[in-house]
Amino acid sequence: MKFVDEARVKVAAGNGGRGAVSFRREKFVPYGGPDGGDGGHGGNVYLRAQEGINTLADFRIQRTFRARNGEPGAGSECTGRSGEDLYVPVPVGTVVLDHDTGEALGDLTESGQELLVARGGKGGWGNQRFKSSVNRTPRKSTPGLPGETRHLELELKLLADVGLLGQPNAGKSTLIRAVSAARPKVADYPFTTLHPQLGVVRVGPEKSFVMADIPGLIEGAAEGTGLGLRFLKHLQRTRLLLHVLDLAPPDPSEDPVASARAVARELRKFSTELAGRERWLVLNKIDLVDPGELDRRCRDIVRRLRFKGPVFRISGATGQGTRELCQAVMQYLDEHRPGVDPGE
Repeated sequence: MKFVDEARVKVAAGNGGRGAVSFRREKFVPYGGPDGGDGGHGGNVYLRAQEGINTLADFRIQRTFRARNGEPGAGSECTGRSGEDLYVPVPVGTVVLDHDTGEALGDLTESGQELLVARGGKGGWGNQRFKSSVNRTPRKSTPGLPGETRHLELELKLLADVGLLGQPNAGKSTLIRAVSAARPKVADYPFTTLHPQLGVVRVGPEKSFVMADIPGLIEGAAEGTGLGLRFLKHLQRTRLLLHVLDLAPPDPSEDPVASARAVARELRKFSTELAGRERWLVLNKIDLVDPGELDRRCRDIVRRLRFKGPVFRISGATGQGTRELCQAVMQYLDEHRPGVDPGE
């Protein structure tokens, strides 16, 4: 299925039913009286986060969602049936915006979470509502109110603890294949992932975290070049970024330090908050570097980048160093869980 992370839809709540004009006609009630019932309320429209849906592709096919109208009232003070509420399933991690106003309506981050996006119209009043001492036979009723109609922007932001950051062919897809059951496409030539991939990394009993492989960034991604801008937003929910750097690029003239700086620039352009998030350096493809040159090359890259955070040397292809990396990530996530004091 094609990955779709943005969609525009129209939602329309049901209209309220009209109130009834009716009078009692009973044998032993000589004066009768008004008994028109109220109309039923229109149905509401809700968005409901649902596990198992990982794309907004369905909204490219069906773009309009309407709840049922309320039914009109009837005699004998019978209220019309209210329209059924409509529940539209969306992926967990969907952000909902009002297209016309730009207002953020909600963020569905948990399975089963619901968001009211269009309220149904109230049912009209029947004529029994208007009887009084001076108006014993009212012939007045009111129509139901129209339901809300909204144009919505849906954006999907992946829910992951750890995001992989780096240029195309840095080895992010190979790394996520090595440490999880995710199976993104990989190739032995310059190639970039086209769709974000999620993988669950299991470190031990009841110890796991979710890793996201984000398509590679290129120069100008924050301005819309390539796929970077479209997918940078998926990193916004992550608690830790792993900056994967290729120690053995296909082009020998390519400088890994220049590549790392380019990615860091695009990150800052997109979001200063995201650029300030905890970021670790992961030097990948150590299996392709001469063992006698490995230490010198790694130290030189860290020195030139003036990188102060944790640095890991791994090979996504052979698995070397990946276990130590995952254990360190798990320890960091445990120590920095939301609401937990790191000093405890």
